[in-house]
Amino acid sequence: MTAPADAPVTSVLRVSHLSKAYNGVLALDDVDLDVRPGEVHALLGGNGSGKSTLIKVLAGVVDAEDGAALELGDDRLDLGGWNSDKAYDAGLRFVHQQPAVFLDLSIAENIAFGTPFPKNRAGKIDWKALNRRTAELLALFQVDADPSTLLGALRAADRTRVAIIRAVQDREDATSGVLVLDEPTAALPASEVEHLLDSLRRYAAAGQTILYVSHRLDEVLSVADRVTVLRDGRKVATVDAEGLTEGDLVELIVGRPIDRMFPEPTDAPDREVALTVSGLRGGPLKDVSFALHQGEVLGLAGLLGSGRSELLRMLFGAYPVSAGTITLGGREVRFAGPSEAMSAGVAYVPEERQADALFQGQSVRANMTAGAASSYFSKLLFRHDDEKRDSADAIRRFLIRVGTDTQPVETLSGGNAQKVVLARWLRRRPTVLLLDEPTQGVDIAARAEIYALVREATRQGTSVLLVASDPEEMAHACDRVIVLRNGRITADVRPPIEAHRLTELVNLAEKAS
Repeated sequence: MTAPADAPVTSVLRVSHLSKAYNGVLALDDVDLDVRPGEVHALLGGNGSGKSTLIKVLAGVVDAEDGAALELGDDRLDLGGWNSDKAYDAGLRFVHQQPAVFLDLSIAENIAFGTPFPKNRAGKIDWKALNRRTAELLALFQVDADPSTLLGALRAADRTRVAIIRAVQDREDATSGVLVLDEPTAALPASEVEHLLDSLRRYAAAGQTILYVSHRLDEVLSVADRVTVLRDGRKVATVDAEGLTEGDLVELIVGRPIDRMFPEPTDAPDREVALTVSGLRGGPLKDVSFALHQGEVLGLAGLLGSGRSELLRMLFGAYPVSAGTITLGGREVRFAGPSEAMSAGVAYVPEERQADALFQGQSVRANMTAGAASSYFSKLLFRHDDEKRDSADAIRRFLIRVGTDTQPVETLSGGNAQKVVLARWLRRRPTVLLLDEPTQGVDIAARAEIYALVREATRQGTSVLLVASDPEEMAHACDRVIVLRNGRITADVRPPIEAHRLTELVNLAEKAS
């Protein structure tokens, strides 16, 4: 695929000859970027592609190498001595993946942190003026909330929209400057994403220029006008988004077609049955029955709210079962809690990685060895050397890119953090591995690595039940897919598995309900 020739269009942001080296290693290598007025311009790339470094340079957090040039509108700016204050004065606004908002303060108070609080003649905060101005901004950006509402009471997408309002509120001309959104949907649940994308479409229609950094290719194709792809610190291409497919973007990002990114499926259905579920009921599940074979990756497809996650938690002893049987290794089980499931060889990677799977503030090493700490005690002494050795081995085996295993786990990228969670479980060699959206918040290249690790586990006998919302991903990653609809399994799809067929089967639920 080649980039189309650009027509002579005035740029609102132009970067040229941008390079950045860390300890002699180029993170950016002579990168050019051109963003046009009023467009949503997506910036894509895998881990280590350089997109985060580019954003940090624009924000004035990281210095570029000599020779880089930056133009904003008609102004040619010197990147020497560029800093965050100069970036702000030039009209660049940034909203990051985890917006710096205050959940225990009101919407008005959160927005006021972007500009000085209005004062009355006595020099005190003029709350009436602040609430009036906040109400005008909320109406302008179509956020249905009262200024005095605590931010924590809003849904996640609206909290991000408040962060965006705070960033652009001081700009009288909506067509000036650039709003840079760095992974704005990464921390949002799927149900909230479309609300935010609708807002971005309205902002762009009103003339707001947006530089949109994301790993979610379906979102990019639904909202972007043009796309720039970085790989290994270099620009691969800038292309019009119209007419592109996710497969086209994958090939640009990783340099090979999507069908060559996933391991070959196995013929597991002829193997011994590892797990049997029969007539399972509880929560949204009415009557679920299926079999999972040894070494199989079995996909579980269904709409949001279909009970996919509840089913996994039932199998892990973390959600009540009202009826039905679960047979593991030929023995009927009914786990009273996750600890019993773990003892029986069941592992579970939850959807909400940050909240439910990672120990925030703890090191990468501590996160990987969690649950196995007792094995390092000998005569009341903790064998740190053994833990360190095992951690280093896991980092190598599970392709985790980290400076040192003592750094906090929250400093890792989404893909590497997820591999830490996988390493914790796969080191236990589980009989059954339950995966709920294992590539959520993960770039496309890291997804391929995660599924390679999963497939290696299946070759050693682990059986996998996989929930994923992306039908293309499921079609390539699974040996077989079952469809959950109206509380029951309604289809069993065997190879060849086609993404469009999965989409049809899943969305029949809307017609049937």
